[in-house]
Amino acid sequence: MITRKRLAAGVCALLAALTAGLAVPAGAAAGEPTGEDAPKVDLVLDVSGSMRTRDIDGGTRMAAAKQAFNEVLDATPEEVQLGIRTLGADYPGDDRKTGCKDTAQLYPVGPLNRTEAKTAVATLAPTGWTPIGPALLKAADDLDGGNGSKRIVLISDGEDTCAPLDPCEVAREIAAKGIGLTIDTLGLVPNAKLRQQLSCIAEATGGTYTSVEHADELTDRVNQLVDRAADPVVTPVATEGAAQCAKAPTLKSGLYTDREEFGQQRWYRVDVLPGQELRVSVSVAADRAVNPSYGVLLKAVTVHGREIVRGEAAGNGRTDVMSAGLRYPKPERDDVDADKPAPETVCLQVTHSFSAASGVKTTPGLPLELTVDVVDGPGKASDVASFGLGRGWWLLGVLILTGFLAGLVWGWLSRWRIAVWRTN
Repeated sequence: MITRKRLAAGVCALLAALTAGLAVPAGAAAGEPTGEDAPKVDLVLDVSGSMRTRDIDGGTRMAAAKQAFNEVLDATPEEVQLGIRTLGADYPGDDRKTGCKDTAQLYPVGPLNRTEAKTAVATLAPTGWTPIGPALLKAADDLDGGNGSKRIVLISDGEDTCAPLDPCEVAREIAAKGIGLTIDTLGLVPNAKLRQQLSCIAEATGGTYTSVEHADELTDRVNQLVDRAADPVVTPVATEGAAQCAKAPTLKSGLYTDREEFGQQRWYRVDVLPGQELRVSVSVAADRAVNPSYGVLLKAVTVHGREIVRGEAAGNGRTDVMSAGLRYPKPERDDVDADKPAPETVCLQVTHSFSAASGVKTTPGLPLELTVDVVDGPGKASDVASFGLGRGWWLLGVLILTGFLAGLVWGWLSRWRIAVWRTN
């Protein structure tokens, strides 16, 4: 029997097949992965004295971490280059200055020799301090080079003990470099302060925070993160917008990252040829506490300041990301040289109205991610339907026909079922 759920699933499958057929790969552009370099992962493990605590399935936190590492090493995909860094593993003393330098590369990032890596992990014993900030800086250096994906997986059971080097600020600095490095964090203790610090680290780089209280949860989560590193990703390219369009950088299709101060405007330029369509989206992340009532505005204007189109979003409350987007089709003209059509320079203005909460640092600016896509657009301005499908009008027709036929089938089945019910 055809049910409502099955019918909906069939329509969804048809939509997925149709939209998949529209994705045609083009040449590599700014911000796109080339696939030439292997993905890299650096597992950063807290080996401070508190890891001796026995509160994970009857064993110590260190034992749970070792078990997880051994299983993860067995399951690591062949294409992933993996390394292991420790913090607090070597210095047992009370000198804070020395303890805050206690981070070491236990196993270098590179092709994985599982036996050697497991042997290195087996030697670890809970020892010293918790220098998370210094360890993250060194881990970023471990992953230096190449254009493949880069991921740090930090596992800790306590807050950083090496202030004033704030690990959250360290993560923001890493994100601001635009090297496409993601930091995921896992907390072994359900502690509010630890959760706040590890969440801040992860959010600053687009990563995730997870609280784990059992050994199998730790193993599963680390495995997921290592596997995720092998997935193709787009690495943002660092850029720096200007205070006015005339001095703004010219961007091509790709993914870009920048920082925008509170109350600041950032300008970028894109060249659009006749017959092309410019599609742009921007996301601004609130990586610290902000006041309620905020918004993001994205405008496309001419070099003379005339507004072409805009996209905006607003909210009221605590959020992590606000996004806005726009589309601008540049119509073809009959009076231009077909061999050398003159491009139009479109100025993109990004403005946000976030404001820092009392006592919160305003620098560096908030992370900004800009996606630019210049594609072959409709041949005529009239071809751009109000649905925003451009020359994909045929897809709209297929969807309408599909819905019509599905409605007929559903109506016929409903009448048939009612007739059967009445006869019984």
